[in-house]
Amino acid sequence: MTDQTVTSQTVSTPVSPTTTRTRPHRAPPASGPFGLKKATFDRLVLAAIIIGLAAWIIPGINWRLVDRYWDRYLEGILVTFQLVLLSVGIGALLSLPIALARLSKRKWLTLPARAYITFFRGTPLLAQLFLLYYGAGQFNEAFEAAGIWWFFREPFYVAVLTFTLNTAAYQAEIMRGAIQSLPAGQAEAAQALGMSRWPIFFKVTLPQAYIVALRPLGNELILMIKGSAIASIVTVLDLMGITSLAYARSFNFQAFFWAALLYLIAVEAVRRLWDRLERRLTRHLALAH
Repeated sequence: MTDQTVTSQTVSTPVSPTTTRTRPHRAPPASGPFGLKKATFDRLVLAAIIIGLAAWIIPGINWRLVDRYWDRYLEGILVTFQLVLLSVGIGALLSLPIALARLSKRKWLTLPARAYITFFRGTPLLAQLFLLYYGAGQFNEAFEAAGIWWFFREPFYVAVLTFTLNTAAYQAEIMRGAIQSLPAGQAEAAQALGMSRWPIFFKVTLPQAYIVALRPLGNELILMIKGSAIASIVTVLDLMGITSLAYARSFNFQAFFWAALLYLIAVEAVRRLWDRLERRLTRHLALAH
């Protein structure tokens, strides 16, 4: 009986690498001096600047001026908000028809809309206010005969009209750009589903256009708050009008400091509210990503 030697041969088989789930790499937070995070360091620097300014300003504050005119300042900021909100609100209603006229292929619609936008965006707001306020006086007899002189003789109404015409031009361009930025495929798909032109515009195009235009419209609102200060030149007692009155009676430059502080608070409050509105209206976009 012969012994058979069995030799086992090892067959080398390639080992497949195991697939592991890798986490996305996150960049470490930027570090600032003293081992602090950059954001923390920036906040500390800002706090130090604010404390330093407060320590420099507070000892020199004329509290009698504050006590005497504070209520008038609050009345002025309310007038400022009335002026701005009326102008921006009415301007928003006018801006969409102007934007559609600007996008139209009919020249009898496009040319007047383009001329309107070019004039009110290309000339200073102060010149527009003077043109309407002082120019209306040249036609007072005609306006009295038409029964509308009561409107043009009031500085507040003329300021609202001027600001409305101005912001409507800017908002129209914002809306035109937002509408043109949308892909045409969505409207074509809606048309393929049997929707007609205007339902497509109001249900598909316009809601998305407002989402695109949301940030520029917020910037326009903030610019109008700051630009509304020129209404005081035609004796509107808004915040800057009250400030000019306080300075004329006290000759104290701190009157303008308090006005600047209130404008800053108003603008910052509007900015934060608008950011929250934008995040809420675009939360579906954040979830999609």
